[in-house]
Amino acid sequence: MTMLFDFFGNLLTEKQREYFDLYYNENLSLSEIAENDGISRQGVRDIIIRAEAILESTEAKTGIMRRYSEIQNDIKIIEGYVKEIAHLNQSRFKNGQLLTLCNDIYERLQFLKN
Repeated sequence: MTMLFDFFGNLLTEKQREYFDLYYNENLSLSEIAENDGISRQGVRDIIIRAEAILESTEAKTGIMRRYSEIQNDIKIIEGYVKEIAHLNQSRFKNGQLLTLCNDIYERLQFLKN
């Protein structure tokens, strides 16, 4: 749920973001949040449930988080290929240009991961 918040948290109201953050990231209970803000526990719960619904609905419509996860997985696979090519090059071919290309690809993949 927190990853959805990272992607789509700006779509929530300020109050939804605040309660979501307190509940999921600060690990406060519904009762603690309610007491601190002077509302009922049920009121806090309703706001958090609504925020969760917005986040889940947005992901269902866009698939952005799913696609992001797929891309991150593909990057890991490609990193493995690059390391294997570099290792084969080092043990068999000793081609400096190929090693440079492998290093460049690996650096670019590191940039894409972040």
